[in-house]
Amino acid sequence: MQQIPEIEVSAVPSPLPAELVVLDVREPDEWQAGHIEHAVHIPLGSLPERLGDVPADQQILVVCKVGGRSAQATQFLQAHGREAVNLLGGMMAWESAGRPLVADSGTPFVA
Repeated sequence: MQQIPEIEVSAVPSPLPAELVVLDVREPDEWQAGHIEHAVHIPLGSLPERLGDVPADQQILVVCKVGGRSAQATQFLQAHGREAVNLLGGMMAWESAGRPLVADSGTPFVA
């Protein structure tokens, strides 16, 4: 089995570089509660049919709540020629590190 590329929150530049695509593979209710600004939202179950929405020429940081779904998505994206890396600890680690979140309404939080 191929090693899944992973990165810790502390190693992710702040602010995020413009050329980095953040792909959030959580479910819609999780996304609405709080997400990384400018992230692309494609739930894990929709990723195969929406692969074309994921840039092939940019690095992709894949996130979910704790890192399990995003690890699956990273593996899938790598197998399809994308330069993807999994965020260790997911959005829980992101929030714990004090990194910014935005929400569709209200105060953002990780659901």
